[in-house]
Amino acid sequence: MSPGNAAEEPTLASIFQNGRLSVYGWAGLFIVGVAEILMIRDVRLVSSFFTPIVWTGYILFADALLAASGKGSFIHRYGPRFLTLCVYSVAFWVVFEYYNLLIQNWLYVNLPERITVRMIGYVWSFATILPGILITSELLELSPAIRHIRGPRLRLTERLLKRWLLLGALLLVVPLLFPSPYLFAPVWLGVVFLLEPINYRSGRPSLLADFEKGRWGRFWALMLGGYVCGLLWEFWNYWAYTKWVYTVPILPEVKIFEMPVLGFLGFGPFAVECYVATNLVFGAKDTPPHPGGVMQAGT
Repeated sequence: MSPGNAAEEPTLASIFQNGRLSVYGWAGLFIVGVAEILMIRDVRLVSSFFTPIVWTGYILFADALLAASGKGSFIHRYGPRFLTLCVYSVAFWVVFEYYNLLIQNWLYVNLPERITVRMIGYVWSFATILPGILITSELLELSPAIRHIRGPRLRLTERLLKRWLLLGALLLVVPLLFPSPYLFAPVWLGVVFLLEPINYRSGRPSLLADFEKGRWGRFWALMLGGYVCGLLWEFWNYWAYTKWVYTVPILPEVKIFEMPVLGFLGFGPFAVECYVATNLVFGAKDTPPHPGGVMQAGT
């Protein structure tokens, strides 16, 4: 699609004005609305599973917006692999749950007593993380103001990539060796530094390949998408019966809903690592190696 062609690139507002939202998009809005009402009325089944219910509705709604925009449905684009992505989302988040056992930055309250019911809630909630982040970021990238952001061209060398790999490994290993509630930042950054050079060198979709060409739009769409999702996560979590609460030790009294404000800053980098980790497994390898071992990805 041509970037300057408004007819080919409808705004999100025009999607509603033209009545182009699909049935499942309106169904997603309906799910969110009904869940809100039942949660306010303290229907325990809903308030206990409030987070996965509203995120399921939100994902359907946001995906319908993508489909109506002309970019195409994220869910349909993945096809049968979408279920695999949801499973991968669970596994991906379990890694952070393991780190949290050591650094203890959050805990869950009012969990169902039956372990099977509790596990359904965990799996359902964790399965929505990657789709929610990625679909939201793609929606934001529809905006020309974000999509066409330019920045400095990053000059990549094999030496630099190796240093980033080493830094990523150190950021992820240090909290394991020296567990502390103050070491939450390395966990949120380590995945990006470790995996992004691998994606770049193997020809998978890569932010480094974007930076090499001075294209920063996708990066900022991911960062902003992380904060949008973070705000929704914390807003919906705040009212839920079964929920998480934080034990972040720095400025714990300055909060956005339940989240201490410094912790909230991590949602942007988290969205970037969601994108990077997804590309590691689902990104297509379509670029041959560049001489010297460095990949000229995305050309």
